[in-house]
Amino acid sequence: MTSPTAARLLWSVAEPFHALPYFAEEATAAFEAVGLRGFWSGYFAGRAAPLGAVGPEVVTATFVNFAPGFVARWVPAVWAAVTPAVALDARLTGVDAAIRRVLGEEWTGSDDAIEARDLATTAAAAVDAPGRPLAAANAAVAVPAEPHLELWQALTTLREHRGDGHTVALVAREVDGVQAHVLAAAAGRSDRAWLQRARGWDDAAWDDAERRLADRGWLDGGGLTAQGHAMVTAMEADTDRLALGPWQALGAQGCDRLAELLRPVRRAVVAAGEWPAGNPIGVPDLD
Repeated sequence: MTSPTAARLLWSVAEPFHALPYFAEEATAAFEAVGLRGFWSGYFAGRAAPLGAVGPEVVTATFVNFAPGFVARWVPAVWAAVTPAVALDARLTGVDAAIRRVLGEEWTGSDDAIEARDLATTAAAAVDAPGRPLAAANAAVAVPAEPHLELWQALTTLREHRGDGHTVALVAREVDGVQAHVLAAAAGRSDRAWLQRARGWDDAAWDDAERRLADRGWLDGGGLTAQGHAMVTAMEADTDRLALGPWQALGAQGCDRLAELLRPVRRAVVAAGEWPAGNPIGVPDLD
């Protein structure tokens, strides 16, 4: 039987491939080609598009860790530039071009890509939709029957499923978006300056979150207390546990094989410079 540890491993292995639309120049170019100027217009339109033309309140609620005012700078303005369907097409165009450059044309239809596609789509078909809005929306996205694109969409559905579960873990402990970042920085998983810049939280909001966490006994002098470390560990454990369902459906042998197939994919993405060191996603290093 697969374990929560397997869910974390598969996230770590798959995340750089899933994140190509956030870091690859082809993705930025594809979004700009349809009228989405600037990185954040493409990011918010591309990631929110499976939900439809939703407003900033829904994006803030489902993405969780962005400052509301930061989201409102781009949403709903992006929907004046494109429809969600156009944004989805642009997202896929960018992903397709990035994969072909990073992994090579020959890989896109290779036996390894096909096998990885089959395993990932089996897992993605088993995501539990209730309480998982981003996973459910991505599960409904149709892509051309090309192995590398089907693989990318399946891994994206699984990634958003994990993110939805992480939201549940945060809300259960009354941890809001900025507090989650403060805890991540205190745990050494990311950097305050990068998190503030990439998620829109100003110094006042960050300092207030630190104060509230200190009042709970989770922080002392900006560092995690024993209680804070225990709470962070518990939330990460809950996230892994809540992400486990689809991987259990795939089975231990399937999970092991998918991780094996994705390791060289991850290495290729990192080697191509499409996974910036210290980025705010906070994925643990495989080593």
